[in-house]
Amino acid sequence: MRSKHQFLAVLLALCGGLASAAQDDFSVAALNAAYDRCSPSLCMVAFTQEVLDPRSGETRRRDGNSLGLIVRADGLVMTHGHLVLENADPVDVRVRVGRGADVKEYPATVLRKPDDVNVVFLQMQSDTPLNLPVVQFKPGASLRLGEPVAVFGLMGDTLDFEPGLAVVRVNAVLDEPRLTYALDGAMRFGFVNGPVINTRGEVVGVVGFDLGRNEGGDLYTRSGHPLVYQTDLFRHHITNPPGEEAHDSQREEAWLGVFTQPHKAEFAEYWGLENTGGLIVSTVVPGSPAAAAGIQSGDIIKTFDGKPMRATQDRDVLGFTKLVRDTGTGATVTMELLRGGQPLSLEITLAALPTSAQEAGEYEDNVLGLVVREITRDVRIALNIAEDVKGVIVRRVKSGSPAQLGKMRPGVIVLAIGDHPVETLQDFEEAMDKLRETKPAEVAIFARVGPATGFFRVQPRW
Repeated sequence: MRSKHQFLAVLLALCGGLASAAQDDFSVAALNAAYDRCSPSLCMVAFTQEVLDPRSGETRRRDGNSLGLIVRADGLVMTHGHLVLENADPVDVRVRVGRGADVKEYPATVLRKPDDVNVVFLQMQSDTPLNLPVVQFKPGASLRLGEPVAVFGLMGDTLDFEPGLAVVRVNAVLDEPRLTYALDGAMRFGFVNGPVINTRGEVVGVVGFDLGRNEGGDLYTRSGHPLVYQTDLFRHHITNPPGEEAHDSQREEAWLGVFTQPHKAEFAEYWGLENTGGLIVSTVVPGSPAAAAGIQSGDIIKTFDGKPMRATQDRDVLGFTKLVRDTGTGATVTMELLRGGQPLSLEITLAALPTSAQEAGEYEDNVLGLVVREITRDVRIALNIAEDVKGVIVRRVKSGSPAQLGKMRPGVIVLAIGDHPVETLQDFEEAMDKLRETKPAEVAIFARVGPATGFFRVQPRW
């Protein structure tokens, strides 16, 4: 009798567990209800990308499409961040709204890409005011390990890009450097940026992929795995879309001016120090706040503004970078260091983050077939370009252009065009304007390639 009672107890426990699991999962009715709410806000973003081949310097065009979400009734659309990359610029962007015979296509403007989450916002253009259905996000929602979520996206072209459904689970929850939910299994490309719905029917975020470091990824890089970008990561961009005045007036990001690496166990052992982590200064940028304060290569950062630095892995460095940027321009902070094993305290006043290569001004010249860019501080460091070297750097050489035929390539620093010295983008533009007046059959471009200087002979197509 006792064994019978034990069996019944186990059976009841199993049944209770199955019932609980069923309540945690989706019913067909719940999935259809979620689809009815979300599908009107799904749209397709069609675009052409100009892609730079860094090996050859040639540019080619490719057509593509991605899933878009209408996030404001006036035509603000959010899509995945891989639309805009360091070596790929979108052109001719269109947004298609509706299904079947009711499809309408609108041209769209690409807004400035946020630097805190890998998404891109587009503003649809229309001669008349728009009042479109939008996805309603739930702020502040959290997910649990193993929790199922539903994702809506677009199927492939063989299925006419019809909306589709995937049910996956949260298979990892990462706390650092910010709360991150990872999803199990592969994710079709048409589901990237798709709304993520929990079992209560709430849209808690979108599917995202972080940029890899070779794609321009910086902070929060968890590349190569589908993630949930929860609502709180991007909703402020919906309220104040990038590129609008309210967004542009935000506080400048701060800059210290050091390159660091984690203080791993092997370094601690080599130097005879405690294995408590930290940040080893590998490079101090000349003219930076760090240089002005006297920080040196080999110093180990132990605290920043009272916050302990315990970095032991490469990804921990990213958290320090964000901490510095968020501290604010003009702030004076105390840093505790180790120099030669001895403690040292320094006060440092942070400066504004210099313009990066991604934000640098550019000029495209269709006569020579060149895209040139101002030389930013990060480019000087990466290419070891001295501060006294002026000019503009070639970012892109168009395929079949006079510049390509003249053997020019990305990375060349243009110092003069004909008799016109070039130190800035404006100098380059003015030099080209003067050439258009005279239309010479051939132009000598004086340039620097690595440590050497020389001339390129280019025959413009007037």
